[in-house]
Amino acid sequence: MSTHRAAALRRATSESTVELELDLDGSGRSRIDTTVPFFDHMLTAFAKHSLTDLTVRASGDTDIDAHHTVEDVSIVLGQAIGEALGDKAGISRYGDALVPLDEALTQAVVDLSGRPFLVHTGEPDGFEHHLIGGHFTGSLVRHTFEAIAFHAAMTVHVRVISGRDPHHIAESEYKAFARAFRQAKALDPLVDGVPSTKGAL
Repeated sequence: MSTHRAAALRRATSESTVELELDLDGSGRSRIDTTVPFFDHMLTAFAKHSLTDLTVRASGDTDIDAHHTVEDVSIVLGQAIGEALGDKAGISRYGDALVPLDEALTQAVVDLSGRPFLVHTGEPDGFEHHLIGGHFTGSLVRHTFEAIAFHAAMTVHVRVISGRDPHHIAESEYKAFARAFRQAKALDPLVDGVPSTKGAL
């Protein structure tokens, strides 16, 4: 069983540069600077509520759109999670969380399955077009989960149950995902080896 589940990655393209470090066995400390303030807020919440130490430094063509920077950070975050999990020996594997933020309520379920899949439902009509914090488009919430799930090879279900304020809806989604991921990545002393009948995840 791995004793130090951490990773450090860098990704550079013509659209963005991302440097990211994480420790899955941290306490939720973070230093986030993506140049997209609302995304910084969401990644800080993810780190805090998943008990993952996370450092992100990113820059990109946000004068065009926040999309490239948010996407590339999410890709690297997923890759780093996958690398840090290693062979997944001893993990709980599954996590389920129901998180409110005032009127908003979201459920997230995570399976560190080795199979990338996302089911994302319940955001109100028009949410994807709303600008949160000035230039973070609501559609980027789902896009974040798509990139993380694909590059970390995890199955993720996110279901918005209720909500009116776009900020509250988005934040409840990120926090629910964080809490579910926290359960799934946790080391379980009762688990012997990899928690799969196949012997690998």
